[in-house]
Amino acid sequence: MIGYDDQGVAVGVDQASKLLEDIPNKVRDVLGMVVDVDLVMHGTLPTLHIHVPAYPYPISYKGEYHYRSGSTKQELKGAALDRFLLRKQGITWDGVPVPYLQVGDLQDSTMKRFRELAIHNQRLPETIREEGNPLLLERLRLTKDGYLKRATALLFHPEPDRYVTGAAIKIGAFGKNDADLLHHDEITGNLFTQVETAIEVLKLKYLKARISYDGLYRQERFPLPMAALREAILNAVVHKDYATPVAIQISVYPDKLMIWNPGQLPEAWTLEKLLGKHASHPHNPDIANAFFRAGLIESWGRGIERIKDACTQDGYPTPTWALEPGGWWVTFGYAPEDVTGQVTGQVTEPIQRLLSAMVADHSRSELQRILNLRHRDSFVTTYLQPALAAGVIEMTQPEKPTSRLQKYRLTEAGRQWLAAVHKPTEA
Repeated sequence: MIGYDDQGVAVGVDQASKLLEDIPNKVRDVLGMVVDVDLVMHGTLPTLHIHVPAYPYPISYKGEYHYRSGSTKQELKGAALDRFLLRKQGITWDGVPVPYLQVGDLQDSTMKRFRELAIHNQRLPETIREEGNPLLLERLRLTKDGYLKRATALLFHPEPDRYVTGAAIKIGAFGKNDADLLHHDEITGNLFTQVETAIEVLKLKYLKARISYDGLYRQERFPLPMAALREAILNAVVHKDYATPVAIQISVYPDKLMIWNPGQLPEAWTLEKLLGKHASHPHNPDIANAFFRAGLIESWGRGIERIKDACTQDGYPTPTWALEPGGWWVTFGYAPEDVTGQVTGQVTEPIQRLLSAMVADHSRSELQRILNLRHRDSFVTTYLQPALAAGVIEMTQPEKPTSRLQKYRLTEAGRQWLAAVHKPTEA
């Protein structure tokens, strides 16, 4: 509406008759669309009303796309523009065809394993054992117009990062703050492999289980429930916004584990709606369908509920979710009894020897002499540095790491590890 002040009072517009002709022509020439312009009189004051119909496809202004949200306007670029254009066409990111990707490029062992899981979980019939890979991909709706979809590369190609930048999971162990990175790993491969490998690496290298005994039976309790962790990683992989070249990030601290997932909520959704009961609305429906057929996820939007239930049943704190621009965090806080015993790395055989030798505070040379090791560099790289990274020993003077008076001592986690290993078995 043209010719009104901010309060909606008509003030008139100059050259109204000329604008009646110019505006439709300019809109057609610049935007390629047709609008109606009406002259509306308020007494002697002429005003113009421009009627713009909702178009089923996006309209560009001189090659640019602009989006209005409330009272603000922003230009859409990059991944946001890709999502907008695909959504307007009724296409999801993982459903876009990929040129040059062929069935022969896919990993046959992964497809065979998928068949076994789908049959075992009764999500696909026994007949898929005898079907070729092309027919299986058609069953999963992973083909379009003779091409394989992006989801196919992520699910079954041995190196999906050749087609999708950032298709990986990064894991890092941190000290008390984000600047204190102890060690890290990057998990690549197809999405099924990423989930399984990430969980195994976390269990073996990053998470320390408290050991107890029930009679003759050894019991382990990790600082967070493995079922909930698995569900959270599955959710991150299935719902990740793969249009952004950023990997899923898992940060392990002495008192918590945090998962960052670059993703977007469905349009008009809030964090409250996400955390409440809701219908399944996967960001990547083709990827979600494959994981569902394999029996790895449900299709009822119960992922967050399953995470909460797993924590409650095993007596762990309920995790928290936080939405930020570009993605969201899920944070698992450890139970108080699990915090001090947390080891942030794998206790290898050399580390075990080193721990057994530490009856007091020792210098590097003293430890080498006790262990009868001659070569300094080999001792530092094989024994000392891995033990420091694992969090089982620490420097007596951390502010002066190269001091000639530097010694090393057991941490609380190291003492608990030794106590658990040397605890006698009950008869």
